[in-house]
This record gives sequence, C-alpha cells and structure tokens, in this order.
Amino acid sequence: MKRMQESPRKRKSSDVGWVKRFGVAGFLFFLIKGLLWLIIPVLAAYFAL
Repeated sequence: MKRMQESPRKRKSSDVGWVKRFGVAGFLFFLIKGLLWLIIPVLAAYFAL
C-alpha cells in the first residue's frame, strides 16, 4: 500500500521536470523567432538603401 502512494509523487515530479524543460525550450524558440521577425525586415531595409 505504501508503494502505491509513492508512485504518483515520483510520476508527478518527473512530469513537472518535463514541463519545465518544454517551457524553457518553448521560451527560447519563441524568443529567437521573435528576434528574427524583427531583424530580417531591418536588414532587408538596410541593404535595400
């Protein structure tokens, strides 16, 4: 009976770690994507002049 209670805790902590990793990866992805959306038009305008 004691093992049954410990199992969900371990599972939940591993899920939290996965969510944190996914959150960091998602943040970095959208940060880089946003910066590229700003940099590319600026560079295009700069080199067009």
